[in-house]
Amino acid sequence: MARTQPVFVKLGGSLITEKTREAAPRVDIIHRLAQEIRGALDASPGTALVLGHGSGSFGHFAAQRYHVHTGVRGPEGWAGMAETSAAATRLNRLVTDALLQARVPAIAFQPSASAVCEAGLLTWMATGPVEAALAHGLVPLLYGDVAFDVEQGTAIVSTEDIFVYLASRILPSRILVVGDVDGIYEEDPVENPRSRRFPVITPSTWEQVRASLGGSRGTDVTGGMLGKVMKLLPLVQQHPGLTIRIFSGAIEGRLTEALLHPDDSFGTCLRAD
Repeated sequence: MARTQPVFVKLGGSLITEKTREAAPRVDIIHRLAQEIRGALDASPGTALVLGHGSGSFGHFAAQRYHVHTGVRGPEGWAGMAETSAAATRLNRLVTDALLQARVPAIAFQPSASAVCEAGLLTWMATGPVEAALAHGLVPLLYGDVAFDVEQGTAIVSTEDIFVYLASRILPSRILVVGDVDGIYEEDPVENPRSRRFPVITPSTWEQVRASLGGSRGTDVTGGMLGKVMKLLPLVQQHPGLTIRIFSGAIEGRLTEALLHPDDSFGTCLRAD
């Protein structure tokens, strides 16, 4: 078992890739984030991490092209599943290499190797290897990927899907969702810089917030920010001590700060009432 409850950290596809151009990694940002993770581990030895990342402009474009997320349609669809998986894996290799270069002992796990879905919902995935990695002081690295679906043939499992599944077996101390926007806003802050940020969202305030949220910029087959919050918010109901912080990794040093200082107030915090 892990030495301590791990912190789950998701590096958003909108942060580590340019989502409006296919297969366009932000290599400088990927390497900076890897260095920030190393800095947090140096400052707080013994911290256990489970990392995940979105597929950004790698997996999402291929998935959209073949409609992998809504189910397979003949031989072309199966070939599209393979293409989507390969695209997601290429980005994962970039992230893994950057982490290893920064001396973060990351070990990548391909979700599609064991994930099983039913009508688009993740119902089973092997967690034993992730637990073994944590027990030996390694940093498991997962990512948004394709999966076989017993009803519709193919599906997409997002990093949020994976974190929700893992959380029932490996309870995290916190979840950090690191994107390109500093939290949840009434409107897109890129389009409207005056948009108000929601500092805290709870299950009882969610419906008031929900109407303000839309999809993500660029091609995203996993539901944008609205879908991400809807997947993650039930976790704080199931585990009242758990907090989920959504913030921007485009701000240099912010990821290290979030890892070392759980009570900081930047971004948006999802928590129980």
